[in-house]
This record gives sequence, structure tokens and C-alpha cells, in this order.
Amino acid sequence: KPSYYDRTESVQNRVYRNLKLWSLYADLEESLGTFTSTKNVYYKILDLKIASPQIILNFSEILEEKNYFEESFKVYERGVAMFKWPLVFELWTTYLTKFVKRYGGDKLERARDLFEQALDKCPEKFTKPLFLLYAKLEEEHGLKRHAMAVYNRATELVAKEDKAEMFEIYINRATACFGVTHTRQIYEQAMDVLPDRDARSFGQRFAELETKLGEIDRARTIYIHTSQFADPRNCNEFWKLWQGFEVSHGNEDTFREMLRIKRSVRDKYSTQSSFNVPPTDAAPTTEPVADNPMAQLQKEVNFVRANSQKQESQADNPDEIDLDAGDEEDDEDDDEDEDDAGNDDGIVKQVIPDEVFGKLAEKVAEQEDTTIGS
Repeated sequence: KPSYYDRTESVQNRVYRNLKLWSLYADLEESLGTFTSTKNVYYKILDLKIASPQIILNFSEILEEKNYFEESFKVYERGVAMFKWPLVFELWTTYLTKFVKRYGGDKLERARDLFEQALDKCPEKFTKPLFLLYAKLEEEHGLKRHAMAVYNRATELVAKEDKAEMFEIYINRATACFGVTHTRQIYEQAMDVLPDRDARSFGQRFAELETKLGEIDRARTIYIHTSQFADPRNCNEFWKLWQGFEVSHGNEDTFREMLRIKRSVRDKYSTQSSFNVPPTDAAPTTEPVADNPMAQLQKEVNFVRANSQKQESQADNPDEIDLDAGDEEDDEDDDEDEDDAGNDDGIVKQVIPDEVFGKLAEKVAEQEDTTIGS
């Protein structure tokens, strides 16, 4: 079939696909015609596949006014199958809202399937309203445990800018349904997922909650964990809150530990800021900047070995007396004297009297005479 925007076709062949003409025809039938003739016009628009999301909404509204609820839901089904995101967003939200309002918990499984179908290929920036509708359905007509699971999924799939607000809703609903003790895991999850600013805010609220419950050690641990997100130069509110906590519930040791952590965090952020200094407007230099800060520091300091310094000092003052050379000569003389002494101290032979050997000396003498005689 030719398209209305195909200029190669004649006007007679493509004018019947003009949506403006069909919209005027539908308005005329709705005003002057019957309900049946109006439905026929809208169905003809759907068959030609030239309908817009507004046409789907108008047709479904007309059917709903005449109490044709199932037929209007079928029109929504055709509409969501015809369009893609983000055009289908308005159709899904209207369809799900009207379906839940109509059936409530009577067709809970069908409603769950519709929500899962809507969230299947939904972009993350459009998921938040759908998750809220889904969780509301589970709270009012399903199980609260399922509602908490929906909120948990929402915190993972919504856009980054909506995560903090989604966690707040999740915590509020969990408190209302199961009590404040059920929110501890949610706070921990939020502090792990959210950026530093939001994680610090949730950490403060979590510590205040534990303080109200009387869990002082848990609150102190939360303060210690949250301190890594709080730069003392910019986050005075957090450190004042922790200081007030230690004054009220701590002792001298815990207060000193808080001050030590504050100094370490300040040093950490100071080090990071020193390595991330933005470039100035100074004239560019031809020397390349080293990627390693320690290598650059060693290059600037120019460490010199002791031997090279010694050689340089000798070259600068040739008349300087070398004391080390004299010491070396003395050592050589000492070595020579030791060698001479070793040569003089030879082994001295002494005559041993014959009485020491007794008869053994006589036998040896006889053997020597016998040997000489032979």
C-alpha cells in the first residue's frame, strides 16, 4: 500500500491514508453519527496503521464511556503493540491504571503479567512510574512481601537521578509495613549504591535511627563508615552531628578517635585535591609531565650519590689533604709489619733428652745401626 508521504504516488492513491482527514471523519461521526459508525471509523484507522497514541486514547475513552471495558483494553493492547518507546509510555500508564481500577485484585495474575510486559523493554528513565504502580498494586491487592521485592527491583533499574528518591520511598513503605528494624538492610544497600553525597545523607539518617533505638555501638560504626564520604572542608554538618553524638554518648577515647578519623579524612581529600589541581593559565612548558608523582618528585630533588659528591669536592679543591689516603698507607704499613713478624716467628726445634723415651730410644738406635750396617 502506498504511503501518504510518498510523493511519487498520485494524490488519489495516498489521500485515504491522511490521518488529519480520518480524525475529522471520526469527530464528525462522534458528534452526528452513532456509536457503531464511530467505532467503525476508529477500527478502520487502526487497520490502516496510521493511528497516533492520541487516537488510541480517544477511542479507548469512548469505549469506556459506553461500558465496553474489555473492548477498550483490547484497543490498548493493539496500541502498545503498534508503537515503541517512548511513544508507548503514555499508553502503558493509562492502560495499567484503568485496568487496576477496574479489576483490582480480581485478576491479579493478569495485572502482574501486564506490568512485567510493560517493564520488559522499558528504558530506565521511564521505569519509576511503572514500578510505583506495580508496588501499589501488590500492597493493596497482593502481598506486602511482593511489594518490597518490587521496590528492591526499582532501586536497581531506575535512572541514576531517581535512585535516591526511590530508596526513600522504599524505606518509608518498609517502615509502614514491617517496622523500622526492617530498614537496616535498605540503608546499607543505599550507602553502597548511591554516590557520596546521597550516601552521606542516608548514613546520617541511619545513624540517627540507631541512636533512637539505643544501639550506640551500631550508630558509632555507621558514623565511622560514613566519614569516608564527608570532606571536613565542605561537610561541617556531618562532623558536628558526630561530635554531638560523641559528647552525649561517648567518652574521651571515642572523642579522640573521632578527631583522628577527621584528620585522616581531611588528609585524604587534601591529597586527592593536590593531585587533581586544574591547569593554570601559565605558558606551556616543553618538558613532559611525569605520570608518577614520586618519579616527578625525584626528578625535581635530583638526588646525588655520596661517591659523586666526593669526586666533585676533590675536583673543586686539588690542594686539599686526603686524610683517607694517609689512613690507607698506614694500613698497608701495618700489614707489612705483620707479614715480617710472621716470617721471624719460625718454629724452634729443641733436643729432647733420651731419658724421656727410655728403652724405646735404645731400640730405635739399634734399628738405625742395623740399617746402616746392611
